[in-house]
Amino acid sequence: MRVDKFSLCATVVLIGALILAGPAAAIKIRAVFSVTGPASFLGDPEKKTAEMLVEQINAAGGINGEKIELIVYDTEGDATKTNLAVRKLITRDKVCAIIGPTRSGSSLAVVPLIEKYKIPQLSCAANYKIVHNEKTGKPYKWIFKTPQSDGLAVEAIYAHMQKRGISKIALLSVTSGFGAGGRQELLRLASQYGLTIVADEKYGPKDTDMTAQLTKIKGTAAQAIVNWSIGPVQVTVLRNWRDLGMRGVPFYQSHGFGSRKNIELAAGAAEGVFCPLGAMNVAEKLPAGHPQKQVTMQYLKDYKAKYNEPLSSFGGHAWDAIHMLVQAIQTAGCNKEKIRDNLEQITGFVGQHGVFNMSENDHNGLTKDAFQMVVVANGDWALAD
Repeated sequence: MRVDKFSLCATVVLIGALILAGPAAAIKIRAVFSVTGPASFLGDPEKKTAEMLVEQINAAGGINGEKIELIVYDTEGDATKTNLAVRKLITRDKVCAIIGPTRSGSSLAVVPLIEKYKIPQLSCAANYKIVHNEKTGKPYKWIFKTPQSDGLAVEAIYAHMQKRGISKIALLSVTSGFGAGGRQELLRLASQYGLTIVADEKYGPKDTDMTAQLTKIKGTAAQAIVNWSIGPVQVTVLRNWRDLGMRGVPFYQSHGFGSRKNIELAAGAAEGVFCPLGAMNVAEKLPAGHPQKQVTMQYLKDYKAKYNEPLSSFGGHAWDAIHMLVQAIQTAGCNKEKIRDNLEQITGFVGQHGVFNMSENDHNGLTKDAFQMVVVANGDWALAD
């Protein structure tokens, strides 16, 4: 592997190009991930997973006998830099498909580019608007994504609450693309599950204390709290919840909490917290007959052997994207239209985050059943009742 740096323009900060595979590589796969910056805990495992898979595929003979060259551009989690990187891939590198970006805001920012230039894209971000054109009510033609949509995560949470007899809830959300999308779905779906929202509090992505918001919630009749955010703020809000003595009010996190590093950073404050996660997060705890048992256990074994660090949900998003794109290229070659068509026809694909069934009307291909409801117990994930 070699590392190459390039400048998108004279006034733009350098974006790292991390290049994997030798000069003889014929099939070029490109990804845009938040490898550094505030979302590095998302993009770093994505990059590592993509590199590991390309090594494995090349060692097994590549795609139809041709090796893969993978280049990962680091967007630093910035929407502007993501836009510049994607534009460069399309207009200069002449790619036939793009994997990423990592974050919802960045993915939404490049939707116009992807659709204009007709490039197949497999996003690794959650917001359902990434694949859903609200003007037409149909999926964008060229965009697919691997993470479960925020609406599916909300349904998994609400179904669990309903089972536990919870009827009054409080919402917390960060004012970012991911937070706003999740909040919209939390509000939209509440009545369908017989839930009344008694508080709806927000905070900024750089806030360092949510005591004020939680104190307001403490004064309500909320029987549970749902928080929707990523990054350090989702840990901060847990510590505030604990320090205010609110453990008696069950706390639910979004699927953005899916990294064991968050449990570690919470320093005990995450104990008892619920969240919906893909099967890969609890691979060892899945029953033997679970359809994802084999692929999740293999990923766990491979990743730990190579990197000696825990898995996170976010690496699994890249695992699913790489495998689906490789499957499409095996049939379509580097023909953009045919790759797009093959992605749309993927059914029964057993991935890290569910069994995918893409279609003309669904470019995510998952249902709420793609989630396992988990709880933090003794500093690790456990299957919730």
